[in-house]
Amino acid sequence: MSKKIVATNKKAFHDYSIESTIEAGVVLTGPEVKSLRAGRANLRDGYAAIEKEEVWLHNVHISPYSHATNIQEDPLRTRKLLLHGREIKKLTGKVKEKGFALIPTKIYFIPNGKVKIELALARGKKLYDKRAALKKKQSDRELEREYRKR
Repeated sequence: MSKKIVATNKKAFHDYSIESTIEAGVVLTGPEVKSLRAGRANLRDGYAAIEKEEVWLHNVHISPYSHATNIQEDPLRTRKLLLHGREIKKLTGKVKEKGFALIPTKIYFIPNGKVKIELALARGKKLYDKRAALKKKQSDRELEREYRKR
């Protein structure tokens, strides 16, 4: 039971510390799904917002499908996310806490052909946290190199 990952948001792991993740469905049009199958999505500036007990995905760029015959949608349009009511209520409570945001980290297809998006409940990192994470990553890389030499 593998999933085909279309896009990942590597910048999110650099800019935020991830507390937890949740899987959500996405309401898309046909040409958008075909464009995703071709791997044409960008999650970099995306975020999710809770408005009137519904979750909406903003600033996620899904390129227009080149062979679509009908009118093209706006690539940056807001898209509705499909979550259960209890999940939305739980997320609402967390997002109201200071510093938390809903950030998309992955968009992928599950085996039955449906598109899912992984949302992360994340807290923004300060500049010094980013530097510390980068130092740790470099030291781990150097240790790994030393082990390989032996």
